[in-house]
Amino acid sequence: MKPSILIVDDEKSIRDNLAKYLSEDYTVYTAANGRDAVRVLAENTHIEVVLSDMKMPGMDGLELLDKVREDNKDAVVILVTGFSTIESAVDAMRRGAYDYLTKPIDLNKLEITIKNAIENKKLRSENIILKHKIREKIDSASLVGKSETIQEILGLIDRVSSTKATVLIQGESGTGKELVANVIHYNSRVAEGPFIKVNCSAFAEGVLESELFGHEKGAFTGAMYMKKGRFELADSGTLFLDEVGDLPLSIQIKLLRFLQESEFERVGGTRTIKVDVRIISATNKNLEQLVKVGRFRDDLFYRLKVVTIEVPPLRERKEDIPLLIDYHLKRFSEIHNKQVKEISREAMKLLKSYNWHGNIRELMNCIESAVVMNIGEIIDVDGLPPFMTIGQQNQALGPISGNLFDIEKKAILEALDKHRGNKSETARVLGIGLRTLYRKLNLYGELP
Repeated sequence: MKPSILIVDDEKSIRDNLAKYLSEDYTVYTAANGRDAVRVLAENTHIEVVLSDMKMPGMDGLELLDKVREDNKDAVVILVTGFSTIESAVDAMRRGAYDYLTKPIDLNKLEITIKNAIENKKLRSENIILKHKIREKIDSASLVGKSETIQEILGLIDRVSSTKATVLIQGESGTGKELVANVIHYNSRVAEGPFIKVNCSAFAEGVLESELFGHEKGAFTGAMYMKKGRFELADSGTLFLDEVGDLPLSIQIKLLRFLQESEFERVGGTRTIKVDVRIISATNKNLEQLVKVGRFRDDLFYRLKVVTIEVPPLRERKEDIPLLIDYHLKRFSEIHNKQVKEISREAMKLLKSYNWHGNIRELMNCIESAVVMNIGEIIDVDGLPPFMTIGQQNQALGPISGNLFDIEKKAILEALDKHRGNKSETARVLGIGLRTLYRKLNLYGELP
């Protein structure tokens, strides 16, 4: 389905020409004045973009902007102005307009602005949905645990949330560092503002700089239009820098400057941009060691760690495992529409004895798998994933420990070998479906 756009202009020739130009890519509606535009919007609530002239008889562009903001908060407004009214257009942007274009309209710039506006609207909608989901998750469970270390973390969060201090969250992969960042943001003074995340290890250096700070049109090959970075998107909210230890030194310099002055320039730009953003960062690396070997700036390190929160690995708070299992058992039972209510004593003993190298993330995957595969209301030992039950089938094996993926692979391949390659029998013995077995063997690269 094409995106929908409403063109508002009192000059018929302009309306018709713009409608004709945009009709290939958009469903186009037109209105001759502000009052007609309000009626069209009321009848077509799916309209995503309003492109309106500033000066019109009766209700002008600014009044229409206010009305759209009041009645249709989902629509994005782009204003068209003559050079003599640019000051008014800038004022309109402060009042909620997405952007403004000057006459005569550059059609290439018009297309880019509309595409950016729709993308911005999509990001806003996704962010709202995500915020609701995260709020539900945090309100219902927050950080699950009764151990002393978790209680200390909750106390730290309570003290730091109401401030604007930068926070560095450290811990192994899968321990829940992002959840800690979520709790801090949604209990802070900017909880209604955006919560923008970026994984610093997921982008090449040049791409990461553009992702963080944005770029101007023509800044590099392929930069066909201006793009706002995560810092601008996080204005009046929080920017969460995950895996901050992977930041290249060149970007560390720009981040340090932002932390000192709250300003930056887009890639290829000269205009200084100021935003109000709180920085929360996380890493599974030893930043002090990276500082010693010259891979992380010491001045940036101290700026990031005004407050440091250490999230412990699951093996150091095993008293929390039953609570975590109970919480995720209920959650995944609801998600997958299953009637699983509890874990047997023997299965719980096995889960508590396991050395969770993947921490909470690994535990969640294990419980979800058990819930999905289980028949009945109770998960017993034979209802746990194969990487755990193999230890019960072969007493020659030592204590169960190690990486979930590697142990499960070893268990399945050993069972397959024991049954001479008979996949149906292997699946039956392991208590998994034949299609699941084929999928896992394909993942391991063991299918011809």
